[in-house]
Amino acid sequence: MKNYITKSGWLKLSKELHQLLHHERQKVVESVSWAAKNGDRSENGDYLYGKRRLREIDQRIRFLTKRLESAEIVNTNRQKGIEQVFFGATVTIRRQNDQLQTVTIVGIDELNPQKGYISWISPLARTLLQSKVGDTRLLRHPRGEEIVEIITVTYGDIE
Repeated sequence: MKNYITKSGWLKLSKELHQLLHHERQKVVESVSWAAKNGDRSENGDYLYGKRRLREIDQRIRFLTKRLESAEIVNTNRQKGIEQVFFGATVTIRRQNDQLQTVTIVGIDELNPQKGYISWISPLARTLLQSKVGDTRLLRHPRGEEIVEIITVTYGDIE
């Protein structure tokens, strides 16, 4: 499966990776080295916690490295003026209960429900893809089925 991501999402992951590699990991390594010099490691809380934290950091570094290597950056600015819903679109829909909902279709690693960012592989995003303003679509979700209407489609920078 493709790992689509926005430029801002890629930058955010890169920044996190840099922070882990060049700052946080170094501090933990220093702490573990100091704790290792304090004698019995089996009962040394600082040493045991430091080693566990180091494993967590290394695991996150491996994960971020793989995600960034497989990332395919989508330039959402190139899609301005497009009337169809594609990756990077901000879409306002009317739900069956007549409420409006605005979502932005982003990469898996950028998911943020509080901001209305939904993954391009989510049921709602898959339902909306390739639709246009005025279209109605059948959304299937665990609670059943629902008709949604596309009200607006815009493209632009994503935080």
